Amino acid sequence: MIQWSSASLGVAYTLDGRTTEAVALLEEAVAAGESTSSLDPYTLVSLGQAYLSAGRSEDASRCAREALDMCHQRTRREVEADALHLIGDLAARREPPASEEAMAHYRQALALADELGMRPLVAHCHLGLGKLYQRTGKRQEGHEHLTIATTLYGEMDMRFWLEQAEAIMGALP
Repeated sequence: MIQWSSASLGVAYTLDGRTTEAVALLEEAVAAGESTSSLDPYTLVSLGQAYLSAGRSEDASRCAREALDMCHQRTRREVEADALHLIGDLAARREPPASEEAMAHYRQALALADELGMRPLVAHCHLGLGKLYQRTGKRQEGHEHLTIATTLYGEMDMRFWLEQAEAIMGALP
């Protein structure tokens, strides 16, 4: 229970830009899970997202890959989709972006999230694809995915993410 609560609070800190606090809290949650042999892959994905926000790509990648391995062993398909999305984010943020790798992981995450009815993650995948296409000069494809993301965020009343997606669309030429 403490691991889940710490992971949830860590996610909130990450979204709020409090990455130092998020990383510390999530590292503690991972350590607690490891010490009791009850580490949940969601906690690892959450730590990976915090590491990515803190600019620690290698640590984020390690967490995402470890979480993905755990998901395959434990059949945690919903967390697998989150881990795939994180790996897509990591590939998309490389300089230059690893476009093919990012697209493949976003599409895998999107298919799994769609199958499992994980609408917020479906929207996040479209947002990731939209940003990637924009970054690689494929404006039409980017606009299509960003439109889908904003529509989904609006339907789900996910205002924080809707504002993020609208800001990206508003910056388009």
